[in-house]
Amino acid sequence: MEKKIIQTEQAPAAIGPYSQGIQAGNLVFTSGQLPVNPTTGEMIINDIKAETRQCLENVEAILKSSGTSLKNAVKLTVFIKDMSQFAQINEVYGEYFPEDKPARSCVEVARLPKDANIEIEAVAMIL
Repeated sequence: MEKKIIQTEQAPAAIGPYSQGIQAGNLVFTSGQLPVNPTTGEMIINDIKAETRQCLENVEAILKSSGTSLKNAVKLTVFIKDMSQFAQINEVYGEYFPEDKPARSCVEVARLPKDANIEIEAVAMIL
């Protein structure tokens, strides 16, 4: 199985020694995506719905650059700083997955890179 590095300008550049994503066979693994606008480089803060949306848009951009999409996601992991925002996050998340929902984990963490409130990563199939 060959490993291919995924890189796109449609998602924020990596802020450390890692790739935006990796394709291994027919699977794509994204790195965790923060709510950073890839055009401006600015992070969205103080609006968990907008932050969630930007994270998912960043994940989608990486998946699309490898020939797949959130529609083919099999597993997402959501890291959040405040579990009391879970319902708001789910509201936005549900817009992206109205049916055929992937598996998901959601974990409250003490701190995220750049002091973000949310980070999302995904695994998707290339069909």
